[in-house]
Amino acid sequence: MKWPPQEAMQAYLHTLQLCNTHSNDEDCPLGTRNIIQPQCMEFISALAAGNQAKLIVQVTSYQGINPLTIALAVAAKHTKARFVCILHQLQDLENSRAQLSCYDLEDAVELVHGNPCEVIMEFKNIDFAIIDCKFEGFLRLFQIIDVNLRGSIVIVSNILERRIGASISEVIKGRTGVECVTRSIGEGMELTRIGLMSCCQPQTKRFKRFHVITFED
Repeated sequence: MKWPPQEAMQAYLHTLQLCNTHSNDEDCPLGTRNIIQPQCMEFISALAAGNQAKLIVQVTSYQGINPLTIALAVAAKHTKARFVCILHQLQDLENSRAQLSCYDLEDAVELVHGNPCEVIMEFKNIDFAIIDCKFEGFLRLFQIIDVNLRGSIVIVSNILERRIGASISEVIKGRTGVECVTRSIGEGMELTRIGLMSCCQPQTKRFKRFHVITFED
């Protein structure tokens, strides 16, 4: 897949600008750095934009939208991608829209109420996803999420909350032909890149294989 550096750079700088502008703004608390590591928001925004994601999905916990929502919304705004944020049923839609409006991003996000395990099944060939491990059904999401096999990225946040259960890379490893490589680059976040390869066996039959690279941040 061709990497468009201009779109990635624009998303990175836009997210950085929002973080700096609203870092101490009590009316726009999502721009603060106290719950997201420095440069994490900018990196994820650039990653989504640079990978030319057409369908982006975020599964939040009971805490609702967060700084990662802003990062993805910026990427979607620059690439004209469809970004769907699945909210916990206890979250107020109007309040979430009001928070997004602080950053002029309310039009870049589709807010959806419902059980994430049910809602996410409505979306096929997801290019970029973020799943919060504070959502108790995260393991089920790993099993049913329909990602774009030609190239997609799944980021799992709050992995320190994952006291039990497998990681998404471990779930994918259970499929025939899957390869996973894990790299630790910090705490709290796990990034898995999924791609599809073909290999030929001596019988000249073609087999589809997943190629997965996982990073932890």
